[in-house]
Amino acid sequence: MRLEAITWDRLAERLADRISGLEPADGSAWTRVGFDGAPAARPGDLAERVAEALRVRGRASLGVGTEGFLRPASLRLEHGRREEESYYSGWFDTGALWREVFGPLDPGGDGRVLPDLWDADTDRATRSPYVRLPPGAVLLAHGPLLLRHWFPFDLTVHLLLSPGALRRRTPEAEHWTLPAFARYETETDPAGTADVLVRADDPRHPAWNG
Repeated sequence: MRLEAITWDRLAERLADRISGLEPADGSAWTRVGFDGAPAARPGDLAERVAEALRVRGRASLGVGTEGFLRPASLRLEHGRREEESYYSGWFDTGALWREVFGPLDPGGDGRVLPDLWDADTDRATRSPYVRLPPGAVLLAHGPLLLRHWFPFDLTVHLLLSPGALRRRTPEAEHWTLPAFARYETETDPAGTADVLVRADDPRHPAWNG
């Protein structure tokens, strides 16, 4: 696949333009965009840039990171602190994401979204207030392994790192998660299934498929 060099700011502008022209496929009043990538690729940073570009265009948005929807430590770490299968299949509370984030944005939903649920540092509920998104607002969900859960995204963006870049940019203490990302590539093929592909091996010089 041919990729074109681009700056992060220009990429955010181009994505905001594309999002602004989207009509949700299921008739929802809200557009839902997924920014998928390993933590080392920093998908949340791109989501924040897009949120700002949308704001300039007069479009409301809400960023929701999956790190705010971790399962309690007693469940995440049931099989050990470095268990790849747990990270791949049981680290994130996908049920809560469906219930608290995507369900309220279904056609006929009330738009009342919970921005986060669980604080991993304290291992307690965050008690964050709900946010009511007005019709026409955009959900910017970001995090790893997003494309394997069939969330109802209207646009998906995958930030790709080569295996070497992923290893270099992942803290050594988190290298135990790398097999999960290799498995994700094999089972889900996010680079091939995402609507937009961004190669982020060099954080200063991204490239994308336009």
